[in-house]
Amino acid sequence: MAETLDCLVIGAGVIGLAVARELALRGREVVIVDAEDAIGTQTSSRNSEVIHAGIYYPVGSAKAQLCVRGRELLYDYCSERSVEHRRLGKLIVATDYGQVAELTAIKARAAANGVHDLRRVEAAELADLEPDLVALEALLSPSTGIVDSHGLMASLHRDAGDAGAATVLRTTVTSGRVVDGLPEIDLDGTPVRCGTVINCAGLGAWDVAQAITGYPVDRIPRRVLAKGNYYSLTHGRAPFSHLVYPVPAGGGLGVHLTLDLAGQARFGPDVEWIEAVDYTVDAGRADAFYAEIRKYWPGLPDEALSPAYSGIRPKLSGRGEPNADFMIQGSSDHGIVGLINLFGFESPGLTSCLAIAEVVGSLSADQAL
Repeated sequence: MAETLDCLVIGAGVIGLAVARELALRGREVVIVDAEDAIGTQTSSRNSEVIHAGIYYPVGSAKAQLCVRGRELLYDYCSERSVEHRRLGKLIVATDYGQVAELTAIKARAAANGVHDLRRVEAAELADLEPDLVALEALLSPSTGIVDSHGLMASLHRDAGDAGAATVLRTTVTSGRVVDGLPEIDLDGTPVRCGTVINCAGLGAWDVAQAITGYPVDRIPRRVLAKGNYYSLTHGRAPFSHLVYPVPAGGGLGVHLTLDLAGQARFGPDVEWIEAVDYTVDAGRADAFYAEIRKYWPGLPDEALSPAYSGIRPKLSGRGEPNADFMIQGSSDHGIVGLINLFGFESPGLTSCLAIAEVVGSLSADQAL
């Protein structure tokens, strides 16, 4: 006979940990499982560690709403739990006259998303803020910041454990089925009956859904993998105190400069469409970065960039397509009571993690054993 469990959270990335914490604080019996030998080893630890304000996402989208809500929850949480973070602010820079007009549209979209603190920065003030930055004009986003993603995940994990959640690593979902109306999941071949299953497996969320017999295959969205490569300076520090983003073009955010909590700069991510998970960073891809970076930082030295790391976005849209929204599937979407799938959680997933956890907690509120 299968073991019985109230709530199984699959995936110990930042979203899985936030969801587990939320459910445990609501009094649920929670077990977190992950196939790796440590928490947060994939998408959650391979990103820019930026706390996004919620500027670019389509108005009314889940990404916009969860980012704006999640940003404030995250800043409050990090302050309360002493998770290292910094509200550095971001400059969105226009380097030609055609881009200056785009700043108005960006500011209007941000306001429609509930981001009301963006302000225009003229060239003279910009020169005072960042003397090495060359731009005609910029938008300053004071709500954008950076966070220690590993410290955040450690804190969420600790909170979940303090509320009674257990974590089991090096454990894989091998198969599953629906028994008496509830999901039954095989963990390394051992069946576990669950009142609620939250599929937060990130890049592996599709594999988990496909492993469950009876799950309607037409409800599994297409998975598209987009690698983002990052490059760091080979020596010295970039002379900036803000994050620097160009005006978006061609469906992407451009080659931007982010800073870590030690003040070290990194550039990226770019977009490299791939067919299989591969974290190798090709040093040659940095060649395309120089011209783009020098549009706003002409002082970037030759041969200054070296491969740092890469991350892979679990996307629902591909090359040339509009960016797809987050997808949270409940029983009304696929017909299996107690199963919630999270697909396509790329940026701003880190920023939004606590807001996502609220939504999942509400969806699962009436599904306890």
